[in-house]
Amino acid sequence: MSKLVIVGTVAFDAIETPFGKTDKILGGAATFIGLAASQFHVDAAAVSVVGGDFPQEYLDLLSNKGIDISGVEIVKKGKTFFWSGRYHNDMNTRDTLATELNVLADFNPIVPVDYKDAEVVMLGNLHPNVQMSVLDQMIKKPKMVILDTMNFWMDCAMDELQNVIKKVNVITINDEEARQLTGEYSLVVAARKIHEMGPQYVVIKKGEHGALLFHDDNVFYAPALPLEEVFDPTGAGDTFAGGFAGYLAKSGDLSFENMKNAVIYGSTLASFCVEKFGTERMVNLNPHEVHKRLQQFRDLTQFDIELT
Repeated sequence: MSKLVIVGTVAFDAIETPFGKTDKILGGAATFIGLAASQFHVDAAAVSVVGGDFPQEYLDLLSNKGIDISGVEIVKKGKTFFWSGRYHNDMNTRDTLATELNVLADFNPIVPVDYKDAEVVMLGNLHPNVQMSVLDQMIKKPKMVILDTMNFWMDCAMDELQNVIKKVNVITINDEEARQLTGEYSLVVAARKIHEMGPQYVVIKKGEHGALLFHDDNVFYAPALPLEEVFDPTGAGDTFAGGFAGYLAKSGDLSFENMKNAVIYGSTLASFCVEKFGTERMVNLNPHEVHKRLQQFRDLTQFDIELT
């Protein structure tokens, strides 16, 4: 089993969807990534920052899930990062109502000493300079560095982002971001261009339409499981990344064939995340439910066909 370092936000979210709305609830990329990775009982540490307004019960929740929180800085006189958004009826588009960086504006990540030799590093969506500073702290080159990013950094920090992309093994972005990053509409061509930037593996997330994994000339497609209800897609992408990273850290197998399994596990866990607001579903998820849904994925994708 490999050590896993998770870098990202631990935050407050306020969410409005066609199914309801919440006040401030637990959110953040590192939170969702950590909760998903905890399903694999890996040796994981979160690196993040919160303010003095962040409840101890939330920190205890992460700790009780087996996530080392010694790398979560608490700025006593500061306020925790806050995001608020409203989803449209299609649940694929949303409007950001508020973004308050607060303590995140001056975040200087510090990787715990015991995790500076981690084999797997999951760089959640943050400023590329922050992501780079984490890689600079590692005392040996990780076997697998996974990067998540978004179009915001492509708009305002493209040079810094490209510098980080050169140093990672896997990048996970959505289809819109892949097109913006490369200027290509075809996702196959976009993936090829991203390969040329550095990553050996490219994961392009397509929301309710699944995910694509590219490696050299190989392509693997994982569908999204059709769900009766989608309450809140906010943490789905980070949950996917956490399942992907957690499975790889657990198995220690970084081959393309095993990456396919990681994509399926990521998709499976993301399908749970959207069923409740915020982290509620992930906090109470049990292994039996995960196993049952993995079987559903298998039934969805396996078929026999007679080739003539």
